[in-house]
Amino acid sequence: MADLTLWLEASGALAAAGGAGYAKVRAPRVYWATIGMPVAWGRFAWSYRNTMDVCGLTVQPSGLRAFMSRRVARHEVRPVAPKIRRMWGTSTGLRVTLRLPAGLEPADLAAASERLRHAWGVHSVHVRPTKPGFVQLRMTGFDLLRRVQMPKNTEPRDLVVPVALRDDGTAYERNYREIPHALTLGANQSGKSMYQRSLIKGLAQLPVALVGIDCKRGVEQSRYAPRLSALATNPDDAASLIDVLVAEMEDRFDLLAKHGASDVWELPEDMRPAPVVVLIDEIAELFLISSKRDEERRERIVMGLIRLAQLSRAVGVYLEICGQRFGSELGKGATMLRAQLTGRVVHRVNDKQTAEMGLNDVAPESVPAACTIPADRPGQAVAADASGGWGRIRTPLTSVEETVADCRKFAHLIPDLPALEPFRPAPAPAPAPAVVFPPMPTTAPAIP
Repeated sequence: MADLTLWLEASGALAAAGGAGYAKVRAPRVYWATIGMPVAWGRFAWSYRNTMDVCGLTVQPSGLRAFMSRRVARHEVRPVAPKIRRMWGTSTGLRVTLRLPAGLEPADLAAASERLRHAWGVHSVHVRPTKPGFVQLRMTGFDLLRRVQMPKNTEPRDLVVPVALRDDGTAYERNYREIPHALTLGANQSGKSMYQRSLIKGLAQLPVALVGIDCKRGVEQSRYAPRLSALATNPDDAASLIDVLVAEMEDRFDLLAKHGASDVWELPEDMRPAPVVVLIDEIAELFLISSKRDEERRERIVMGLIRLAQLSRAVGVYLEICGQRFGSELGKGATMLRAQLTGRVVHRVNDKQTAEMGLNDVAPESVPAACTIPADRPGQAVAADASGGWGRIRTPLTSVEETVADCRKFAHLIPDLPALEPFRPAPAPAPAPAVVFPPMPTTAPAIP
């Protein structure tokens, strides 16, 4: 009987260990909620003060505090660590709100985030300032970008489109009101098209005009024709379309001047023109020329894009530019246009110089992160902006069929812009429903 009990206990322990290991790999959220979070919580609470002291995140106490410690409390004076104001768990990690003592700033904690991650045994530690004197530590218990699961209640709204998942568990949103123009770089099979597909899927649900420029004969964007207000599939059409967009921008400036407004959002809603998002699939195709006679067309395109990038934010025209490289080798005007693109998203690249083209002038410390994106993680990228902040993101898997279905579903949201009508693509015919034949009998009927 004792042997049977021992055998049952041993087999139960092995089954529990095997189940925990399986959950850690296959169901990390379940593992974190049952095992990971209690362990990390206890490790954090037990070692917090010593960890802060070792990492140099403490300051000397004030004279009054030192006096009270020596004379009243009768214990030695110890350095002061950030005070924990609140701590709570989530389905992906831990959140801790800290009150910083005088002498520390959020950058000090951010510089020590890698040491804090190893000390507390979590996957990552992110530092987010909340208000003066307070920061929030966002700790994740596992790699959230391995299997992307977008947070709930992330629907497109008011020119804010959730596109990807950040490595701290929050949604990366493309906010055109705050960051009007953006650049997306990436090598082949890096997930750049997936990012653009997710963006189009979200924009299709908003009352905005989508303008596509795809000089690869429209192989990428022609599928979304039911929702596009305009589409150019070659450099000549692109030059004409950009001229029309510049003319539309000037007309909108006349409207603003007439009503004394500084941007379209100050106009009454019934007079406000619809926002326009220009999606350029491969920027190099607009810069490169094959003969001298194409030089004039290139100058028109470059000058028009630069004018749009410099002025169009106030009139509700936004640029979304994609490419594999975007450097000075494209010719005159390339770096000037790139300087106007505030948002940067860099997927896996083939060389360090390409990552520097997109990130070095806004967040230089993010260049190594972009150069180490593995090839087996399509859709993972580094997102940065002119504020200097950056982070890792990954686009969820979005099929072409889902995006095309949303483009057809929300085709009625195409705004009325007469200037773009000549470039309106003919929508592709809807796929014919599959014909289902009744099953044939497998045996011959009986003969009476």
